This record gives sequence, C-alpha cells and structure tokens, in this order.
Amino acid sequence: MTAAYQAAPSSLTGAGVVSVSALLFTVASFWWLNARQGCLKTWEPHSFAAIIRSSTARLRLPLVLHNTGPKPIVVQDLILTFPDEPASHLPLLWVSSPSRLQPGPDEDAKLPAGFVVPGREAQQLFIEFEAPFSGFMPEARDYKVQLQARVGHRKGWRRLLTFTLRAANIIDPDHYTVYNNAPVELTKEDQKRADAALLELLEGQEEDSAPRGRGPRRSSHDDDSGPSR
Repeated sequence: MTAAYQAAPSSLTGAGVVSVSALLFTVASFWWLNARQGCLKTWEPHSFAAIIRSSTARLRLPLVLHNTGPKPIVVQDLILTFPDEPASHLPLLWVSSPSRLQPGPDEDAKLPAGFVVPGREAQQLFIEFEAPFSGFMPEARDYKVQLQARVGHRKGWRRLLTFTLRAANIIDPDHYTVYNNAPVELTKEDQKRADAALLELLEGQEEDSAPRGRGPRRSSHDDDSGPSR
C-alpha cells in the first residue's frame, strides 16, 4: 500500500508533462502552419530588357517572388539601387508592370500598384524600373545591383536580392530590347559595338551638360534647373 501511494504522484506528474507537451506542440503547429509571418524570396534574373538614353534609363526585369510563410505579404513598392556606385547615381524607380519581358507597342503596361503574394505561393512579375535625369549611365561592365522592397508588415526598405547586372551585354542601348544576363563571353565584335554605343551616349551627355557660352552670372535663386533627386 505504501509503495502504491508513493508511485501515484510520480504517475500524475508524468501525465501532466505529457499533456502540457501535447498542448504546446498543438499550439506551435498551428502557429507554424497558419499564423507564421514568412519573408519574400526571389532569384537572380537570367535576362533583362534595357534602353539607355541621355535623359533616361529603363530596365525591365522578370522576377519571381515567393512567400515562405502562411500569411500573405503586401508589396507596396520596389526600387533598384547600385550600392557600389557613387552617390550621384539615382536609384531606378518602379514605373510600370508590363505583361511581358519584350517591349512592344501592343503590350499591356500597368502603372505601379501594391500587390499581394499569398502564403506559400510564388508569383512571376515583369517590373520596369526607370532612372530619370541620367541617374544611370552604365559602362560596358558588370554592376552590383540590389532589389529592395517596402512591405506592409515592416517599416522602411528591405533588401530582397543582390545580383550582377551585366551591362556589357547592352550592345544597342538606344533600342529597347532584351539581353541575356548570364555570365557568357561576348564576341570581340559585340564587345566593340557595346563599348562604342555606350561611349557615344556618354559623349552626348557631356555635350548636353556643357555651357553654351558665357553669359551674365546668376545667383543660386535664379537657377531654374529644378530640384535634384
């Protein structure tokens, strides 16, 4: 009898531990499956469309955004930045959401608008970025680029992806078309074409910015060139 009474408390304690463990497992499983806030994941694009002119530059990227958690994520805005370039290089702003990668006159382009990536789902999007006021005038080389996003459940800009933009592949910058972003070697002829085309753009930009002649000096209050961004 004494041994039985002594064994009873330990049995009750063991049952309580099992019950609490089962409850904690149930709550944790519910949170993981239904209430966990995931993050956005994306990958380096294998191609891009580009047009580079003295007044503006546009890049169009095919992106796949994957929500790793069960809760939906609201994407409010997107930008492209060049972290290793001078501060004078403006970020490329999200200007449209076209329906395809290849630009054309009959495409259905939509203005930027927030969108939702449902839980545990992926979406393919074509996002067009633009840098006004000659903020991005590339050389024929690789650039480190960051894709950043503003999401509904976080404050400020969040880095989504850092990848290499192979601007050396832009052999016809005045024509809006698609280029390969894979690390492939250009032929010598294509490399010369790319270097010559981008050099012509840079020279044109220098001519546009050069003074047209001497005139009366103006104060800073008379400058009508507009605010810089």
